[in-house]
Amino acid sequence: MTSRRVILHVDMDAFFASVEERDRPELAGRPVIVGGRAEARGVVAAASYAARRFGVHSAMPMRTALRLCPEAVVMPPRLPRYREVSARIRAVFSRYTPLVEPLSLDEAYLDITESLGLFGGAEAIGRRIKADIRAETGLTASVGIGPNKLAAKIASDLDKPDGFVVAPDDLTAFLDALPVSRLPGVGRAAQAKLDRLGIRRVRELRLAPASRLEAAFGARAATRLAALARGEDNRPVTSDREAKSISHERTFAKDVEDAGILRASLLAAVEEVGFRLRRLGRTASGVELKLRYDDFRTITRHRKLAAPTDATDALWGAARQLLDASWSGRPVRLIGMGVDRLGERVSQPELFAAPSPRPRVDAAADAVRERFGAGVLRRAAALQKRDQR
Repeated sequence: MTSRRVILHVDMDAFFASVEERDRPELAGRPVIVGGRAEARGVVAAASYAARRFGVHSAMPMRTALRLCPEAVVMPPRLPRYREVSARIRAVFSRYTPLVEPLSLDEAYLDITESLGLFGGAEAIGRRIKADIRAETGLTASVGIGPNKLAAKIASDLDKPDGFVVAPDDLTAFLDALPVSRLPGVGRAAQAKLDRLGIRRVRELRLAPASRLEAAFGARAATRLAALARGEDNRPVTSDREAKSISHERTFAKDVEDAGILRASLLAAVEEVGFRLRRLGRTASGVELKLRYDDFRTITRHRKLAAPTDATDALWGAARQLLDASWSGRPVRLIGMGVDRLGERVSQPELFAAPSPRPRVDAAADAVRERFGAGVLRRAAALQKRDQR
């Protein structure tokens, strides 16, 4: 066994748009945007690289995207199709390692440490995965390889689309010349602060005095930034079944101050986590809220549940209470929630408990989600709460 970890980050190139181009060959080379209708205040879910050359990017209002690129072909999202293709891609991953951590339909980490001897080394595995995906789906993936998640993620972003980058063991030399914007989590607000400090490259961040960073970001965020600049990342690659917790989060394209948007985004995270819990046959006894503000300060708040559950309503109630009690009113750049203290689901009901329709509601919602994708059904309670704000 080898003690040095080898991590792959696989990121499909313009996934939704690429699936549409593959299914409709007449779209090849044209600017393709997947998203909601402009007249319905839709947003861009994905844009082909031809559309990106006009400045179109995901999470952009569709009206803005069409002003930038009037000749774009707009396609409504087909989540069942994207899930189908994603499942085929994950089947490719499973040939090379059981340690696959999906981040979304089009992105995953793979720990291939124990697979190196079977397939001829890290580069051979990365190239085989790229080739298998292209052969079986007609799509391209960008692959980054590194000794940890941070290095692999940055490597996969450096040569898109259809990229393949191996980060060297010497992460200092690899990272130093990069702009700070390449570091995961360094968004526009943090980048603007660093720019005011004269810090534009990772090397400058790595060498910056801790006191200077703490004055600008606070001790916790400064410590995290410094660790990123040094290439430090000890997070393991874990599948849902092995995980001790399950979480989901969203980084906003623009900082959010609207309580309704925050609640809706938190509800989407709760529904995703609840769906994954039930799919795995697990329950949770704890709920955690995560908020990252515009100044990069991150807070987490935790609540122990009265009883283990996999019910979305119970998780949503706890998460909503944490948000109401914790949000300071400052602009938020990231919101997320997670569950921990996982256990196996026990199907035996209480002897004298009144039957509840909630399991049937969740089961029906899960079935719709499997077929049509997330976001098709919404809970009225969340919408009512949003209207009251």
